[in-house]
Amino acid sequence: MRRILWSFLALAAGIVTTPPVWAEGPTGGEVTGVSVQPAPGRAEVLINVKGAVEVRNFTLTDPSRLVIDVVGAHISGAATAYDGVNRAGILDIKYAQFRPDVVRIAIYLSDLRPYQVDRQADAIRVSFGSEDEFLAWSTASPADMTAPQGAVARPRPEVSVAPEAPPAAIASAEPRITVTWDRADIADVVAGFAAFSGRTIILGKDIKGAVSAEITNQPWHQAFLAVIATQGLQAVELPGGIIRVDSPQALSALDSLEPVETRVVRINYATAAGLVPTVKSVLTKRGTVVADTTTNSLIFTDTRTRVDAAEQFIKGLDVRTPQVSIQSKLVFVDRTDVQSLGLQYDLGDNNVYFNKLVQRPDASGEPQDPNTVVIGGNSLAAVANANGILLGSALDVVWRTTIGGFTFTAFLHALQTVELADVQAEPLVTTLDNRQAFVDVGEDVPLRVVDAGSLSGNQGAKSTVSFKETGIKLLVTPHVTNNRHVLMTVHAERSDIRLSPSADIGFTVRKQVADNQLLVADGETAVIGGLTVTQIDKTKSGIPFLVDLPLVGALFGYTTTNEHRQDLIILITPRIIDDGSE
Repeated sequence: MRRILWSFLALAAGIVTTPPVWAEGPTGGEVTGVSVQPAPGRAEVLINVKGAVEVRNFTLTDPSRLVIDVVGAHISGAATAYDGVNRAGILDIKYAQFRPDVVRIAIYLSDLRPYQVDRQADAIRVSFGSEDEFLAWSTASPADMTAPQGAVARPRPEVSVAPEAPPAAIASAEPRITVTWDRADIADVVAGFAAFSGRTIILGKDIKGAVSAEITNQPWHQAFLAVIATQGLQAVELPGGIIRVDSPQALSALDSLEPVETRVVRINYATAAGLVPTVKSVLTKRGTVVADTTTNSLIFTDTRTRVDAAEQFIKGLDVRTPQVSIQSKLVFVDRTDVQSLGLQYDLGDNNVYFNKLVQRPDASGEPQDPNTVVIGGNSLAAVANANGILLGSALDVVWRTTIGGFTFTAFLHALQTVELADVQAEPLVTTLDNRQAFVDVGEDVPLRVVDAGSLSGNQGAKSTVSFKETGIKLLVTPHVTNNRHVLMTVHAERSDIRLSPSADIGFTVRKQVADNQLLVADGETAVIGGLTVTQIDKTKSGIPFLVDLPLVGALFGYTTTNEHRQDLIILITPRIIDDGSE
């Protein structure tokens, strides 16, 4: 029993030699002194020893230190305190009789660094890379120490120091371990980790296995989990901090035998029903969760070892989310420009009835063909471009002259019409993070639809009235990122009703829609949609061939230009009005 206990404490010191047979170390050795000496490109800690000894080492944090255990030795004489000088990052050195057969030397460092331990015939040399220059230090007189040439050793007063605390006393600092196993029994390995960490670790029943591994300067907890994973084992921490190591099947059976516990967690910001699927994913097979909509609470049941973790998980989901104010602006400009220009004229005399522009009485009372050209005697009649019609002309200019017995009459018609519709909508909506918001500003327009196919006999056509929803719509879902940007999914829509020139249809629905995802900084404005549509219709009519003549062709026809232009711009500006902090 004593041999097993000593072997556990040896593992707690940081190393198990190869092979890991838990036997007594050498005895009769001595540690005669410790010194710090400069060397080219490095600093050295020299531990003078006599007799057969073994060397083990490991590192610890908070504070950073390298621990050297000299097994099979005792201190020769009284310990001497370090002088407190920083020598190449070495801040302090303490050594004492840690066990009856172990001398422990703790080297305190400014930070953990690579080191090398060399066992020599009468000394243990620990080297650190350093270019700093310093004066040597020693616990003994120069005559008693083995120092390199040029080193200066200063004896110090002899004082007693307490032994370095074992790793079990500082488990919270996550000590690092350096250890080697060669076909070691898994039970001994687990017991060694328990001794090193100071934790209570229980190995399951009938667990067998041999461990062969080498770990160098690693946190003990990570090394522990890695070692037991190679044996197909898992570890679970029980209430009170006890760690149980067993097979996954045995741990699952343990959950089935463990009593269950029910708790109620009040949800403040989220919706309890919405959290049910997420919470169910972290519960055990025996766990259940339901939502109480009356109090907005979650009622869950799980094993006693899991209820605390599940409750903390639920509270982590129930956090206050930011609010986002989203202002959008929809600008729609509809412009129609119509330009028409034409010339009408005729030529004739009072004896021939042909005129269209200016009607003249027919003296004979007989009907005349208005498109007839009469040539004979002193009478000449002609009609040119008299059929052109320009309805609603804004400018009508008439010019008439008489040449001999002929009258020349001309009408100049001009028209320009501009229709402009400028629609600007600025919907504003405020919503929570990751919550969809919807704004609809519009009206339901009644539309009468006539069924021409329903005509029969004396009965008229049947008609029905339906309502069409038109206006401005904004659908947005914002998400606030960690760097105070807003990621948004946006749907913007504008629609209206226009009468159709086709009598059998009656109306058309114009719609402008933009769907987009964008990332915008808090308070910045982004353009999520821009569209310009221009349609130009040009109509020319007149006398064939003549209307196509260059320069003078306009005198023989009518020209109508219809330009229709639509501009759509959608702007959006998010503002975080609540950052979600408690």
